[in-house]
Amino acid sequence: MSQTAVEGQSSIKAAFAQFPTGVAAFSAMVDFAPEVLVASSFTVGVSLEPPLVTFAVQNSSTTWPKLRQASRIGVSVLARGQEEACLQLSSKTRDRFAGLSTSVTDSGAVLIDGAVLSLECEVVSEIPAGDHAIVVLEVKSTGINSAAEPLIYHGAGFRSLAA
Repeated sequence: MSQTAVEGQSSIKAAFAQFPTGVAAFSAMVDFAPEVLVASSFTVGVSLEPPLVTFAVQNSSTTWPKLRQASRIGVSVLARGQEEACLQLSSKTRDRFAGLSTSVTDSGAVLIDGAVLSLECEVVSEIPAGDHAIVVLEVKSTGINSAAEPLIYHGAGFRSLAA
């Protein structure tokens, strides 16, 4: 394995891209319209009592200030086969929800149908972390789609699990 010093943002991005991760959509109804942001920085199992999960959001996000207003946020861990939905949900130019099948909970959390895991969460805290904030969410309900496999992001592209 070769080692190189961190010499800039592009080298650190390339290094971080070597870590495979799932992809999660964070969404809720805000002012009667769905809002969403997509992140590959989602972490589960932060705490079991209470059940806590985290993700990191860029400080420059224009969606997070809107989304954080929601009483509950839906977290949808996207499934293999939802690559196009992921690109659409993260688009800055397209209608992010056009043609996508979603469910909305009574509290306004939006969940992407077909996801491998769905969580309904409340924001507990935000912790400044460089050019991002780490958001801590408390899980209020869960839904598991055991027929689906997770969508994996690795090396700046989508991957699938192999047996």
